[in-house]
Amino acid sequence: MNEQEHIDKLMLELRRGTITIGVLSQLFSPQYGYSLVTMLDEKGVPVEPGTLYPLLRRLEKQGLLDSSWDTNETRPRKYYVLSEMGKRVYDQLCREWESIVKSMDDLINTRGDENIGDG
Repeated sequence: MNEQEHIDKLMLELRRGTITIGVLSQLFSPQYGYSLVTMLDEKGVPVEPGTLYPLLRRLEKQGLLDSSWDTNETRPRKYYVLSEMGKRVYDQLCREWESIVKSMDDLINTRGDENIGDG
């Protein structure tokens, strides 16, 4: 595996861990899958439909999302919105995210500079 392949794999792992909180953040009002793909992409978080739809189904099965079908349009659409439990879980995830970001900022900003030259 070359360097770029390593980087691509690590970037995918890093993004995979953030997609769930990104999706939950957009579901305080009902959204259907394609609207979520578009919204997230516009905000710099591109998500493939093949990743998003299984995630939405999993979050719904876990009780974090409620869904309903809108059959008033030519093409029926399934809309997702945070359940009450989903809102509570999202709040907890945000607190954990803020803690992780602070810790990682501290680590990244020090980057082990004190060890440079010891090797």
